[in-house]
Amino acid sequence: MEVIIEKPDRKDSAELTGRDSGKAGPGARPQRDLYIYLLKGLVPEKDECGLGDAFVGNWVEDDNSFLFFGRPADKVVDTLLEMHSELELIETHHFTYDQWQGGGLKPVRVDDFVIVPSWEKMEPGEGCIQIVLDPGVVFGNGLHPTTRGCLRAIARARRQRPFERVLDLGTGTGVLSLAAALLGAETVLAVDLNPLCVKTTIENVRLNGLHKIIRVVAGAVGDFVNEPADLVVANIQYDVIQELIDRRAFHNKDRLIISGLMRSQSRGVKTRLEREHFQILREWDHDMTWFTFLAVKG
Repeated sequence: MEVIIEKPDRKDSAELTGRDSGKAGPGARPQRDLYIYLLKGLVPEKDECGLGDAFVGNWVEDDNSFLFFGRPADKVVDTLLEMHSELELIETHHFTYDQWQGGGLKPVRVDDFVIVPSWEKMEPGEGCIQIVLDPGVVFGNGLHPTTRGCLRAIARARRQRPFERVLDLGTGTGVLSLAAALLGAETVLAVDLNPLCVKTTIENVRLNGLHKIIRVVAGAVGDFVNEPADLVVANIQYDVIQELIDRRAFHNKDRLIISGLMRSQSRGVKTRLEREHFQILREWDHDMTWFTFLAVKG
């Protein structure tokens, strides 16, 4: 299997100005540099605590481990490889943190939400809902069009009518779960298969004081489709969306937000939803490339 790691290409045109950048926020600013070691094989979670204070996290992808460090860690990785003969170093990469996140992270406004990095301090304007976020090295910092589309869809769904139970499939950093909880959801179940996403979401739930509302679990999203919810958010890969749409429990949900779709993929998903008696209440697209749907049953 060929694994390609690319520098993110994310643009944001809605950065807020006038923030107080001279004060430290509630969280520590991330490392300036990221050193990434791609290993063939899975690093045991129990060994992560021995990777040193420069270790940032382990992103698991199929049968590969992406180890992130804040400074070069050749000796640490060599020791790990000596301990586990089944592991193999494939390649290494170096990015600045800002490059990895697609630009320097700053407070960003999307609809009524203001996403504020945990190391910044900012007073949101009147009517703004502040989400404190430390994305770490996980997808979901508020800059990608699919994340922004989902935030707009959640806000639109809430204006249509309140939701009580929300199911966030493929939660990433947890930003969409946080948004739903801050808009009044009584319970939110955030699901992700990737252990690093689960750890990141748990930390962001803590930063926002929402641990009584949001429950974070690790597992395949298909295993949680039967969970009760009057709003389901699925910003995930197209092949997983296809699997979900084939599930009868998915058809029985009241409202769906589906994103992560390219233009050609969106047509088939839209047709399938309409066949299952969903009405596309609103559709968002970014440069006719990334698509997000808010669908209502009947």
